[in-house]
Amino acid sequence: MSSIPLILQAEAHPGRTAIVDREGSHTYRDLLDASARAAAGLLAGRASLDGARIAFLMPSGFEHVAVEWGVWRAGGIAVPLTAQHPKPELAYELDLLKVEALVAHPESRALLGELAAERELPLHAASELLRAAPAALPDVRPERPALVVFTSGTTARPKGVVLSHANLAFQVETLVKAWGWRADDRILHVLPLHHVHGIVNVLCCPLWAGACCEMHAKFEPETAWARLAGGEITVFMAVPTIYARLIAAYEAQPPERRRELSARAAKLRLMVSGSAALPEETLRRWRELTGHVLLERYGMTEIGMALSNPLHGERRPRHVGQPLPGVEVKLRDEQGRPVGDGQPGELYVRGPGVFKQYWENPDATAASFVDGWFRTGDTAVLEDGSYRILGRNSVDIIKTGGYKVSALEIEDVLLKRPEIAECAVLGLPDPEWGERVCAVVVPKAGAAVSLDELRPWAKERLAGYKVPTRLVTLEALPRNAMGKVSKPEVLKIVQRMP
Repeated sequence: MSSIPLILQAEAHPGRTAIVDREGSHTYRDLLDASARAAAGLLAGRASLDGARIAFLMPSGFEHVAVEWGVWRAGGIAVPLTAQHPKPELAYELDLLKVEALVAHPESRALLGELAAERELPLHAASELLRAAPAALPDVRPERPALVVFTSGTTARPKGVVLSHANLAFQVETLVKAWGWRADDRILHVLPLHHVHGIVNVLCCPLWAGACCEMHAKFEPETAWARLAGGEITVFMAVPTIYARLIAAYEAQPPERRRELSARAAKLRLMVSGSAALPEETLRRWRELTGHVLLERYGMTEIGMALSNPLHGERRPRHVGQPLPGVEVKLRDEQGRPVGDGQPGELYVRGPGVFKQYWENPDATAASFVDGWFRTGDTAVLEDGSYRILGRNSVDIIKTGGYKVSALEIEDVLLKRPEIAECAVLGLPDPEWGERVCAVVVPKAGAAVSLDELRPWAKERLAGYKVPTRLVTLEALPRNAMGKVSKPEVLKIVQRMP
């Protein structure tokens, strides 16, 4: 009998629909049977994989989940890959983890075949694993490593975050309770599955609760709107970029269709935004369209979710709420001293969901913890009982003229300009000020943005030291695999300019 918490939960709902994908509907019994066969195929007669890293690349859907669960049930560590990463980055991940086997879908077989051949690794076809003959499976304890997910690598090469089954169970269970998950929920899943947002929040939570996860291989605004208005979906979670694209698709519809979409989307139980700061203008417009005040929360690869706005109660713009049950947080200054309410400080987190180590990187692990508290590297402020994230210390906190300036706050103001579609604010080295505030903007079609017009307007809304001193316009902002703007890449572009 398995001791993996998520498997134990699934065994309580055998006849319910677990996953709906492009191939059809699949029950929890289907998922348990398929994952058991995948585990047997990976074991190939062995008693246990004993922590072997197994990497896999396949579209979002039943097979992806069955293979991931199969790795877990065989005693291995799952390594989900993404086709959005270039081959050199995938090679780096495989080599760092010393992956022992790869599992491919037909769509990824050519790419994984090359990577496997170069490393003389076994390459399994997912469809064959799912048809393997049943076999005895090991008892995998909750404290065993379950998953390696890579950080975004904003300041260095990505690090492999090791999450145990116990870490995942805590992260999922606290969200299920906080967000009121029920067995009759149905979530629309349009996010990547190599990131904790897609893995934990949008996949594992419904499967823990006995609910249904409708999985789409990619996000398409028109398809997503059709499902949100279809009457079956009760929960939706996405990143701010997706909400912005949904708003644009909505506004392209005729008036009658817009009214229909608004009325039906209003019936959903819960809508959540995360993985990046939600612009206040997006929050306001989505509320106008659907009646929903998006629930913002805060988390990281290393900790899962730590802070959340309430399921019932006030959700304040640009705030991420309070600690989730069982999670402790505190704010500290650069010397590690406590800061008071209303004062910015680095966010420290402690709790059962926090990871224990980066893969084979003891120095980075040691540097990330102080007396058992994980240093997030994010600056936050506590205001009237609710936390507000000011930004990532490495890319979002600009030190100019002796002040610490939140790039996220400036971006939120600039996005209120009607001619600006997107923006990224960053600090450029300056011998006098330390850093200068630079605004990189993408104008809306047919519009132009002028620094001479922007600065006096911004000065009325921001303190003088926050006003941009340089303006750069681009046709598009570079993004990572989660759709989040990559500020290191933006900075490289700006630094190459005269």
